[in-house]
Amino acid sequence: MCLDNDEMQEITSLEVQKNNAERVNVYLDGEFAFGLNLMDAAALRKGQKLSEADIATLREKDATVKAFDAAVTYLSYRPRSVKEIRDKLAKKEYSELVIESVIQRLEKYGYVDDRTFAKLWIQDRNRLKPRGKMALRFELRNKGIADAIINELLDEMVDEKDGAYDAASKRIRRMQGKTQREFKKKVGAFLQRRGFSYESANQALERHIAEILEDDPDFFAQDNNRW
Repeated sequence: MCLDNDEMQEITSLEVQKNNAERVNVYLDGEFAFGLNLMDAAALRKGQKLSEADIATLREKDATVKAFDAAVTYLSYRPRSVKEIRDKLAKKEYSELVIESVIQRLEKYGYVDDRTFAKLWIQDRNRLKPRGKMALRFELRNKGIADAIINELLDEMVDEKDGAYDAASKRIRRMQGKTQREFKKKVGAFLQRRGFSYESANQALERHIAEILEDDPDFFAQDNNRW
């Protein structure tokens, strides 16, 4: 329903902000009402009458621009999942409508894609901190990645046996002088914390022990408690 003329507000001034030439302050009936980016403000003119619906639409447009810029800045540090971006914008108190609009725009331009994010996450873990499928699944679910994507990529990208072996390799040096039992207990616990299955962890431990003994028979201390 259209508003009567006396319910409309008139644009009395459009001023480019002193500290940001890309933004314009909009004054209605002589008072500051809201800011707009330069492109949206270009469609306005002094003396133009705006209804409450017009004003709400312009404010929503401006909120969407600000939220989009905030999301792009957030993405500049590292890739993010859709859920991470939603959560970030929600903390900044943007409306669900604005957040959804930003997500759609980010997806359209290829700035965000959960499958690509999950793939990069797994690649990074495999390279720096190998983890088992259980741990990776937990991490990716917390990032809001769908189970179908998680299952597909874990099957495609994760070899638990090699991952457990690589993860255990980082603990070898500090275990010199320990018994084989201590080695299995401590490194095995470490692999369990990394989410590797018992089978994968055990195979990695046995493989390391065999290689260590072949290279340095005196690496392990004697276990005096063995019967």
